[in-house]
Amino acid sequence: MEILFSKSRSLNHFLMRSRKCWHNLIPRHFESMKAGEQLNHVYNYKEDYHDDLNDEDQHTLNFPGGRVPITSQMKFILESSEKRLPCYRVLDDDGYLIPGSIFEQVSKGLALNMYSTMVALQTMDNIFYEAQRQGRLSFYLTSTGEEAINIASAAALTLDDIVLPQYREPGVLLWRGFTLQEFADQLFGNKADYGKGRQMPIHYGSNKLNYFTVSSPLTTQLPQAAGVAYSLKMDKKEACVVVYFGDGSTSEGDFHAGLNFAAVMEAPVIFLCRNNGWAISTPVTEQFRSDGIAIKGQAYGIRSIRVDGNDALAVYSATRAARQMAIKEQRPILVEAMTYRVSHHSTSDDSTKYRCVKEIEQWRTEKSPITRFKKWIQGNGWWADQNETELRGNIRKQVLEAIQGAEKVEKPPLKDLFGDVYDKMPSNLQEQERFIRDTIKRCPKEYPSDVPV
Repeated sequence: MEILFSKSRSLNHFLMRSRKCWHNLIPRHFESMKAGEQLNHVYNYKEDYHDDLNDEDQHTLNFPGGRVPITSQMKFILESSEKRLPCYRVLDDDGYLIPGSIFEQVSKGLALNMYSTMVALQTMDNIFYEAQRQGRLSFYLTSTGEEAINIASAAALTLDDIVLPQYREPGVLLWRGFTLQEFADQLFGNKADYGKGRQMPIHYGSNKLNYFTVSSPLTTQLPQAAGVAYSLKMDKKEACVVVYFGDGSTSEGDFHAGLNFAAVMEAPVIFLCRNNGWAISTPVTEQFRSDGIAIKGQAYGIRSIRVDGNDALAVYSATRAARQMAIKEQRPILVEAMTYRVSHHSTSDDSTKYRCVKEIEQWRTEKSPITRFKKWIQGNGWWADQNETELRGNIRKQVLEAIQGAEKVEKPPLKDLFGDVYDKMPSNLQEQERFIRDTIKRCPKEYPSDVPV
């Protein structure tokens, strides 16, 4: 090999040309990135090969990406560690601080705001769910059991941070200022709905609040989040991206593509997984053999943490720390929030067909994140039963008024079905609109009377 590389002029010429090409490309692609420095070293072929050939140290292999230790023993990496990754927690099940806990201090005002918003999310979910059962909505799903993940993570962010949700994060939007009326308008698809009635219910979105519109296909938001975060990096913004997803999404290819892309590009994005035990009717035991989600971050070179998703203080503290690292160090972070989906997957699901009712009730009552946080603020002397009664009564009244108001607003006109896509409507859409209007004229009774033609 030494004779071949020293005497082959054509190969040396090729290596030198390759080196020059990479030096021309790297500064543009990896500007101000540590990965660029690594690639400058990795593709320095001439020096690398000579270093290998002349190196007296036979215990390491100089491989692209860094030196690798050499062993003469055949040893396979174990499929799993003997010990599971620990789960970061601050409050025990009774709302008491665990001795020695390290966490972000939360003021009385912030704590009460977090609790009030968790209660608002719970109340909103209950009433909208009932409205769907009454036939007033076509579809709905709740965040029952996952309120702490929603609100505590949102409280740890700023409005400059960009959120790419899945579909069980309405609490993040609620925390940011999306009103109950705006929620109701979207669910009923009326003229005030920002999507103009073209999305199915619970597909919220808000440009003003930096909250991407919910998309039905799972996991598509992860590679998008990496790209959005990289744009923040290029613009040198003091902000990060937070992308939410469930444990089921980690079975999709986009999960792996998104993490790898973010790691290589060193994008400031927090991947926040709600590991709630169920991907509709598929339990985590049938999804993967790894120790949950956080361990997968190491495979992609991403710093990761597992946190108790039913502990609001732990979620808040972990998200705050993750945000600081993502922005200051310009790196992706993976957070696995361990929780339980107490509700059915959606109004189209009956989870009692595939899991035990007793298990559901135990998580609803004994492990409720709202109850745990309530005990903590009560223990601090910040909350009383009178406050609770007044809060829940006021929120219930506001939600009911929002529903009544949304039902009275007329639906978007038919023309809105074809707009907002092209600057000038193409011929195929014009033809489709004519077809629909002709059909309505022939069969007027088949067309909804509350939708303006």
